[in-house]
Amino acid sequence: MLDHLTLQPINADELDVLQEISLQTFYDAFYHLNTPKFFNEYTDRAFSKIQLKSELQNPDSQFYFLKSQTQTFGYFKLNYHSAQTDIRDSNSLEIERIYILKEFQNLHLGSYLLDRIKEMATKKNLEYIWLGVWEHNTQAIRFYERNGFRIFGSHDFYMGSELQTDLLMRWDVHE
Repeated sequence: MLDHLTLQPINADELDVLQEISLQTFYDAFYHLNTPKFFNEYTDRAFSKIQLKSELQNPDSQFYFLKSQTQTFGYFKLNYHSAQTDIRDSNSLEIERIYILKEFQNLHLGSYLLDRIKEMATKKNLEYIWLGVWEHNTQAIRFYERNGFRIFGSHDFYMGSELQTDLLMRWDVHE
């Protein structure tokens, strides 16, 4: 299966598909762990067509679908320079989103994506990749640790009026 995968840059013509996959994967991952009212308010804002279109048009962000000839398995979003949500280091890239549809999880597709992202960072001669992961998403934290990421800090964010914490994790390119 991994032999026939491609990374396809996402463009504005695919906004509906991006929104659908974004909402579905985020819902599957986090809805059951959050207050529905706050969760829905967040997703209505974060994954609206206006918001996603704006992110797609940002020259310092890149979106990619993970596809085969007949299926889309998930997507990821990378941020460089001023598009980064916290650090804004020109020697790094941020993985803001990396999601695989539920029916395709546990097929090593996440590791496949991380390997491709690591290759991108290496080719761009960057120093490190970083990301934020919710402190209660222990499965994701373990996944990133297995793939060489380590915790280096944290930041707070709000889901509605509920304060939550993301752990910041990084992978150094030249280790």
